[in-house]
Amino acid sequence: MSDNEKNVPEQDAAAPQDQPEAVEEKLDPKELQEIFSKIFGESAKKTTIRETLVSEHDKYLRLYAEYENYRKRTQKEREALYAQVKSDVVISFLPVYDNLERALKTGCGDEAFLKGIKMTMSQLEEVLSKLGVKPIEAVGRKFDANLHNAVMHIDDDSRGEGEIVEEFQKGFTLGDKVIRFSMVKVAN
Repeated sequence: MSDNEKNVPEQDAAAPQDQPEAVEEKLDPKELQEIFSKIFGESAKKTTIRETLVSEHDKYLRLYAEYENYRKRTQKEREALYAQVKSDVVISFLPVYDNLERALKTGCGDEAFLKGIKMTMSQLEEVLSKLGVKPIEAVGRKFDANLHNAVMHIDDDSRGEGEIVEEFQKGFTLGDKVIRFSMVKVAN
């Protein structure tokens, strides 16, 4: 054996030959504590590193939960605002609907003019339908204070108790919210 071979320790046959040796840098606990105190402030000097990490992790989780709550709350507020604005816009168009309905009931000698009013009314009803606006059914139905506003009352034995006999102004719902109550005449 040569001199070079004598100085090399024998390697274990089971150990892999091509893996580099792991180099670990050992930091002094006091140095580590100083680094943590620079990062996390004076509170880190009084606590252990593990306690500081646990504390910071807890702060992170709380901040994340607060952010998620904020995100969900603002999403709900945005949806509610959209619904309110949509409702306000639809309400501003309802007088146009009422005037077109009156014009159709009045009639006209000019067929072309009447056809134009019918087309306009049909288009307005289509737009309202696309927005999710539905008319409230009234005549022949039982009075419901959640949907109807009774402005007149008549006694008529041929009609049922609380039956709506006439509708003065059509009511509408947007989704499950009433945006305008039907103005009606109720029997008995």
